[in-house]
Amino acid sequence: MTSCTDYLDKAPDSNISETEAFKNFQNFQGYTEELYYCIPDFARGYWTNSFNWGEDEIMNVGIDYHMCYKVDQGDFWGWQSEHDGWQSGWMDRRDNFTTENDRMHKSLWPLAWYGIRKCNMGLANMDLMTDATQEERNLVKGQLFFFRGWFHFELMQYFGGLPYIDTVLSPTETLTLPRLSYQECAEKAATDFRAAADLLPIDWDNTTIGKDTKGKNELRINKIMALGYLGKDLLWAGSPLMNYSSTGTKSYNTEYCKRAAEAFGELLTLVESEKTQYALVDFKDYSSIFYTQGQDHLMPGSTEAIFRGPSYDWNGTNWGLSKQFGSGIFNDSGVTSMPTANYVNYYGMANGLPLDDPDSGFDKTHPWQGRDPRFYHDIVYDGVKMVTGGNIDTEDHRYAGLFTNGYLRDVTQGSRTGYLLYKFIPINCNKFDNGYEYSRAFYIHLNWMRLADIYLMYAESAANATGNVTGKSSNCALSALDAINKIRERAGVADVNAKYTGSLDKFMSELRRERAVELAYEKHRFTDLRRWLLLTEYPYTIKTSQEFIRSGEFNTKDPKENAVSEWREKPILTRKFSEKHYWLPLKKSDVSIYHGLDQNPGW
Repeated sequence: MTSCTDYLDKAPDSNISETEAFKNFQNFQGYTEELYYCIPDFARGYWTNSFNWGEDEIMNVGIDYHMCYKVDQGDFWGWQSEHDGWQSGWMDRRDNFTTENDRMHKSLWPLAWYGIRKCNMGLANMDLMTDATQEERNLVKGQLFFFRGWFHFELMQYFGGLPYIDTVLSPTETLTLPRLSYQECAEKAATDFRAAADLLPIDWDNTTIGKDTKGKNELRINKIMALGYLGKDLLWAGSPLMNYSSTGTKSYNTEYCKRAAEAFGELLTLVESEKTQYALVDFKDYSSIFYTQGQDHLMPGSTEAIFRGPSYDWNGTNWGLSKQFGSGIFNDSGVTSMPTANYVNYYGMANGLPLDDPDSGFDKTHPWQGRDPRFYHDIVYDGVKMVTGGNIDTEDHRYAGLFTNGYLRDVTQGSRTGYLLYKFIPINCNKFDNGYEYSRAFYIHLNWMRLADIYLMYAESAANATGNVTGKSSNCALSALDAINKIRERAGVADVNAKYTGSLDKFMSELRRERAVELAYEKHRFTDLRRWLLLTEYPYTIKTSQEFIRSGEFNTKDPKENAVSEWREKPILTRKFSEKHYWLPLKKSDVSIYHGLDQNPGW
């Protein structure tokens, strides 16, 4: 009791007045900086992590505490800590979150509401920023608008329409704010993102105040980030799920798609005219988007990363994330995240055709030949050389034994599906080559938004705004077809075949497949399936394995040439979803606060 009393006896000058806190750019920016530390690191929120909840990924048998497993069981309560969801990664640890430099205590739900209140308090005190230039005022105000929109958007896409809080709520008044429809929320977020885009520069390095931190401004909120999220917010609002929940119509809302295309078009015109610091990464450097190694802890992302959170702990990569891919046999990890065979099927052929197209040239006796180059970058398949040096038990184990009953087909320590995921790790990340040891400075950091996603969202919005593949916004020369082909060309894949450009439905099937491949395992698929109203539909409800046996002479130098036989797919599980699974349930404690804050239907 004495220590508590002493602590509360603060010196009179220990408090900072509002006038002092907000009077100039240095002070106000110091206040604003905390908002960046409200951004979760969804890929490194714990020792091992779960962030792919679609039909794309499955975990090894026995891992029943990650959100991926809970979603497979239809247990969407699993995001909440009181439902044993503490390892869901980044959703809810309300009683244990921080805005300090700690990646393991970054929970979206509490930090979003904290950040929203902080934004509102800052905006309410803008008139106290008297000792500042107009540029300085714009920079602070633009960041506050962006973060208020971003926190609301990140919650909306999982929970639906919510109260949109754009004033400082009194701690003593009774809460009465009703839940808005999704599109009503999206309109308010769009207003905030548009205001941010109009106030913020393309590059802080080119501002007067930004020159003080020149070369260290790449994570600061700018015009491109605000335009990207403006477009995303509007496209989501126009997508079938969000349109259905707001209007009862299960189709795209063309007006929202048109507005989204305009926002993306404004952004892409700046990029295409080389007026920004952003560009698609050459495919030879594709890995630099996701990880770096031996580059003095350089944050991944390169010129393609648009929005990223801070680097809370680069070496956090080493503890769990780098080891949860590649199987426990190679890295002694107890957790393995692996690609499902049904999802790997989306990786088509280099000629641009899907595997099931009769003209694709896909050969079930030589299934590794002629595939999309991103398949070889992202996926380890049977016969790939996995160990380059080091001591290994037998020479055969240098090569991935992923055929049926192969030594890597172990449901608890190896692969359940016949594939391993290597999009985020180099081939030397194993206990023999030790590519993840401290001295290698191995660093995984995943983006919230990158440029390739912008091109694909533009293609989707422009096509659905106009009803055809040649549709475009009024402010961008690219058509929907041009935009998707730009991503394919970067990867060395042929353009969308003419047989898929004759109707919007056929084009959308290829666009959805392109998103599945280009953005694979980057936390997009679950929300994409939901907003397209496909989450409950076959074949998006199944997870499968690839079964086959090796045939003929085993080629260690070029595994793409290896032959197989008895090629078949085997179901592992079918997810039993109903309409309620399109939205996550709100916390029971929150929906009990006041009448009008209702639970999502079915929960």
